[in-house]
Amino acid sequence: MVQLCANGGREAADGAAVPLSPEALADSVAAAVAAGATDVHVHPKTPCGRDTLSPRVLAATLEAVRARVPAPVPVGVTTGAWAEPDPADRVARIRSWTVLPDHASVNWHEPGAEETAAALLERGVGVEAGIWSGTDGAARFLRSPLGPRVLRVLAEVTDTGPATARDTARALLSTLGTAHGRPVLLHGEDAGTWPVLRLAGHLGLPTRIGLEDTLLLPDGSRAASNAELVRAGLAEWASARRGGV
Repeated sequence: MVQLCANGGREAADGAAVPLSPEALADSVAAAVAAGATDVHVHPKTPCGRDTLSPRVLAATLEAVRARVPAPVPVGVTTGAWAEPDPADRVARIRSWTVLPDHASVNWHEPGAEETAAALLERGVGVEAGIWSGTDGAARFLRSPLGPRVLRVLAEVTDTGPATARDTARALLSTLGTAHGRPVLLHGEDAGTWPVLRLAGHLGLPTRIGLEDTLLLPDGSRAASNAELVRAGLAEWASARRGGV
């Protein structure tokens, strides 16, 4: 599985390639799926470009993307605390959604993670447990009674050092252990993106790629689109799987 992470916390200042509106996301996701992405993670945004859990914005985003990329490609969203800082308000937003994503990420180190995950599960939305390196997220997740019920674990390497991100990734995977028996998707960010993606390929783990994680191709040039990143990601993953790390 290669998940597309289409836009993340990026803004207009990050370049025209970053899709922000529902229509731009739909176009970008459709091209990335055609390039080989098998799962989708997006950040619905207000007209001013801010991440939001608003039911209106989420519905418009999901409907636009699904009109271009119908099932069985799953489409997920973020529930990051930056989009709704108060845990109670975050849960209320989830309960007010009129259109449901297939899955949603929950960062386990954030306040209210358990309540957020529970609200998603109550609504039949799959939970991606976001476990960031450099946080207590792994320890909290391994103690969680909800751990065995999540869809997958997103092992996110926040170490952006190209020379150190792989070791940080291995340490994070070691800490997660069996991860409640759930599938683990491994990915990095910024300058750590490609070293961690290659490690995922070497280990045969699912991964993700897209403009949320990096704006650059493996050769350091600027990516023109999410589709270009997906094509490069698949090639790098396959090469590492064959022993090209």
